[in-house]
Amino acid sequence: MTRRGNLLLTLIVLAVLGLAGYWLYGRLAESGAGDKPPPTAPVQSSRTELRYPAGAPQLDYIRSEPARAYPEPLIEPLNGRVAYDESHTTRIASPIAGRVLRIGAEPGDRVQAGQMLLTLDAPEFAQAASDVARAESDMRQQRAALARSKLLFDGEVLSRREYEAAEADHARADADLQRARKRLANLTRGTAGAADNFRIVAPMAGVVTERRVNPGNEVRPDLPEPLFVVTDPTRVWVIIELPERLLGKVVKGQDVVVEADPFPTKALPGTMAQIGDVVDPATRRVLVRCVVSNPERLLRPEMYVRVTPIPDEHARFVRVPNSALITQGLQTYLFIEREPGVFVKRLVRLGLQARDFTFIHEGVAEGERVVVSGSLRLNAELSTVN
Repeated sequence: MTRRGNLLLTLIVLAVLGLAGYWLYGRLAESGAGDKPPPTAPVQSSRTELRYPAGAPQLDYIRSEPARAYPEPLIEPLNGRVAYDESHTTRIASPIAGRVLRIGAEPGDRVQAGQMLLTLDAPEFAQAASDVARAESDMRQQRAALARSKLLFDGEVLSRREYEAAEADHARADADLQRARKRLANLTRGTAGAADNFRIVAPMAGVVTERRVNPGNEVRPDLPEPLFVVTDPTRVWVIIELPERLLGKVVKGQDVVVEADPFPTKALPGTMAQIGDVVDPATRRVLVRCVVSNPERLLRPEMYVRVTPIPDEHARFVRVPNSALITQGLQTYLFIEREPGVFVKRLVRLGLQARDFTFIHEGVAEGERVVVSGSLRLNAELSTVN
């Protein structure tokens, strides 16, 4: 075959392959178009309303929620930190030195008042018990000696000086016995162990939140950290560092609402129990302590929260996330889902605006479904059809 014939055959093969590829691409394009239907144009029934048929793909990008009403605060939420309620918390240390034999509670355990937390091998405890036994023996001896001295003194056999010396010895023995008993009571806190074993018990009912001791450890009274922390987790404190400029907007005893990011639908009530009397010269802030009821144990110490002070006399207004709002010039709008697939643009009057949400004074009623995601898409389509 000549060179010219080979070139012609190559061109014919390339042309056939091109036609086959074009046909296959067309079939694939038709198949893909069936999987992804084009967006459905909304039907406009008025200048502020959009209607979408059921199954319109635009509805996948729109999310609405029922409007909820809350008391409108005087100021934006303040950052706070959860802490132990020290009125319902105890930090337990050992009053004597010893070696840990047994641990009776772990973090997370609920304990009762008087329940054993720790057993120590403590020679000092045995010494305290021995001092009590010796003082009791001395007391019995001095009591008998005083009785004999009184009998002899009444019979004019013993001089007054000797009788008064016997009374003094009895008084010293009684003082030694009381001191030994108080020392033992302070160590045992109303409990007693066998032989040299000393028990540390829970002084109050609660939950063990921290344990900083292990079997075999040597403990002593001057350790920098407590061995156990027992607290009532249903009551916590929230500490706020209040900016100096906001001091005039809060008062002691004022109600607050506490919210945490892990539980966005929960709002826990509390009270401002104490407002500091000193301004930090470096931060220009004042420490504020709030007492918060935590019945579901949602708040944990060291968790960050938002605290919203609530005025004593207040009205409730709808609160919406800022993503729901559309600003056009000096006016603000949002979309209401009147029924499935039907969205109405509505003018609203704003109240307090915070970083994440805004209170609505007019334009929305509690219970109406507010579009919280996709408002800009709806506004763009409404502008297009207009």
